[in-house]
Amino acid sequence: MSNGSGRLDGKVAVITGAASGIGAGTARMFVREGAKVVVADLQDDAGQALVDELGDAARFAHCDVTSEDDIAAAVDLAVSEFGRLDVMFNNAGIVGIVGKISEMPADAWDHTMSILLRGVFLGTKHAARVMQEQGSGVIISTSSTAGILGGLGPHVYTAAKHGVIGLTKSVANELAPYGIRVNAISPGNTVTAMTAAVTTGDADNTADTEKSIAKGSPLGYAGVPDDIAAAALYLASDESRYVSGHTLVVDAGQTTAGMTPQRFNTGPSRQFHEAGRVT
Repeated sequence: MSNGSGRLDGKVAVITGAASGIGAGTARMFVREGAKVVVADLQDDAGQALVDELGDAARFAHCDVTSEDDIAAAVDLAVSEFGRLDVMFNNAGIVGIVGKISEMPADAWDHTMSILLRGVFLGTKHAARVMQEQGSGVIISTSSTAGILGGLGPHVYTAAKHGVIGLTKSVANELAPYGIRVNAISPGNTVTAMTAAVTTGDADNTADTEKSIAKGSPLGYAGVPDDIAAAALYLASDESRYVSGHTLVVDAGQTTAGMTPQRFNTGPSRQFHEAGRVT
């Protein structure tokens, strides 16, 4: 796979949540731009299918981001197969538990937080142990517009995504002397199976999801995974060599408008699981 301009030639990346949505779009874009990629995901069939599509430039690692062993193994696979680790993209996520704070089960809170924030911590930790020895590297984590403003996501999702931004700033300060840059991306509404489940109740209904997102977009059209992948490509490339501790918001200007009506924090508690399904 080629047709890129070589912006990531010679670089090696691990992408969590890479079997679908933003992660899959980023894996494809990174490989087109010359990178080798470890596709790290719980979705074995989808992950292996993507690796088969990408060819020799990709490897699959079964990865539950709440498991330190799985994260460590994905990082070690990059090093053993491709010789180094230049980019860690902590992207895996779910919507998780939604509903009123007074009725939210604590175990559901903990489960959602373990994926959205613990997973970023573990990915950052194990990327750092390799990158410090190299004296270089880039760590990117997916936050959200819900990490910028309240009212744009469920309570635990909002708390975790704010935490991703705080962790990004803190770790950027620690790792800068090692030549490691640490940044985050805050996507606005993007057409994926996860947003389709929230928007339409059907994770496969991306067509109606795109129409719905476009209606609420200041620019009049919906964001797609390649829009976020392009942001990750910039942060992963040498073009952003002087950028660290930054959160790149990719939301068509949505967060410039301030608060929006609550959509998640009313009604009965529900959980949105990894595949975008609702219970």
